[in-house]
Amino acid sequence: MFWWKKKKKATEQQPAEPLPVTQDNCVLKVVVKTDVGNVRKNNEDSGTFVKIADEGVNSSKGCMLLVADGMGGHNAGEVASKIAMETISEEYFKKNSDTDIEKALANSFVTANKRIFSMSQTDASFKGMGTTCTVLVVTGSQVYFAHAGDTRAYFLKDNQIKQITEDHTYVQQLVNNGDITAAEADVHPQRNVLINAMGTKPTLRVDTGKSELTFNENDKLLLCSDGLHDYLSDDELAEAMQKKSLQEIADYLIDEAKRRGGKDNITVALAQKISTAPQTETKLTRDIELPGNNNDTSAMKLTRDVNLPNGI
Repeated sequence: MFWWKKKKKATEQQPAEPLPVTQDNCVLKVVVKTDVGNVRKNNEDSGTFVKIADEGVNSSKGCMLLVADGMGGHNAGEVASKIAMETISEEYFKKNSDTDIEKALANSFVTANKRIFSMSQTDASFKGMGTTCTVLVVTGSQVYFAHAGDTRAYFLKDNQIKQITEDHTYVQQLVNNGDITAAEADVHPQRNVLINAMGTKPTLRVDTGKSELTFNENDKLLLCSDGLHDYLSDDELAEAMQKKSLQEIADYLIDEAKRRGGKDNITVALAQKISTAPQTETKLTRDIELPGNNNDTSAMKLTRDVNLPNGI
């Protein structure tokens, strides 16, 4: 079954929607930014960074980066991507979830898929909604991933970029079968046709794994929606990721995608391994209750550190 991600037109533009996020432990620096683009009326992308304010859990489960790209009529795509974001983070970090990182990620994706699909079946306004989703978990020098759809994860090491995930698209299937080249896939008119997405059917294909590359000082990770990688090649992404700061990289990538058309929402999540924690940003910390299992009455705190724009 195929799903075509709708590129909706709009009569008015929304202002940019920056969501910069920075973490200052685990020797990571993180920035997440999303933008509605030049054409869309609303932003159906979601992006976040999550860490747990419990050092034991933080040590065993690591920190999470997530980007989801919703699809569906009206605000349904936005609903789907937010359900994915919230469900995956809650399920992955809840107490007594699987201690195997890949299994815990896969289980969280399956649960999110069931919730989105159920809502699409019971509420007519959400019929047909779904979302792509890509997650990276960083624990020490290891990077794990879980993936469904065509949001992407990249690893930049020694100025060389490597795509961690593989698109679940019709054209990627053609590439895998040897019918077209990767270069031809980049400009194929059906490159946005998905063969797998969260919430579109009762079962979900989830790709999980661990990167063969170790995450060391000055290495960088990039998660992005197709609103970015539709416009910039891997070589251009690698060049941009060599800029001085993550904020400069995020700003440049989104501005460049918009300059080249910006027909879709654009979301980037960047992480860099550093030797010392940055101390310059103002932080806003939100504590969110995460449910335990049915036999666990205690609650766990999930903490998101958010940069506040100047003047707020």
